[in-house]
Amino acid sequence: MGIQDYVTEAVIIPDLKGKNKFQVIEELLEPLIAEKNVKNRDTCLEALIEREEYLSTGLENGLAVPHAKTAAAEEMAVSFGLCKSGLDFNSSDGKPTHFVFLVVSPLDTSGPHLQILAQISRNLREPEIRQKLLEGKSSAEILNIIHHFK
Repeated sequence: MGIQDYVTEAVIIPDLKGKNKFQVIEELLEPLIAEKNVKNRDTCLEALIEREEYLSTGLENGLAVPHAKTAAAEEMAVSFGLCKSGLDFNSSDGKPTHFVFLVVSPLDTSGPHLQILAQISRNLREPEIRQKLLEGKSSAEILNIIHHFK
């Protein structure tokens, strides 16, 4: 299974409003709750924030992948948000973050969780994919790009 199996238009935010990484994490959690992918908002948010405070999930190339394993998720769930202007996610390269994938998994999930994180990271290394995502104007356009991830 790949990211294409988890991301739908309903969990894509083409214009994130959060001004810091914790606001963005909350913002990206909301569609997962609305879609019934997460059964307890507070439990899930606590796990995500705890993980983020332990070590920033801001990577390179404008990518951040806040993630956590939590009892609030019965199966893996992924949402995506785009911040065209960029925000500070305490990234490893010190550059602004534009692409945020939020990944939550049940406590007993290992392999699929790591596979999704690797797939996201691998695809966002490609400048063409990053450029296409930045140019995405709607959830449908962004979903089409994500569905072409390898």
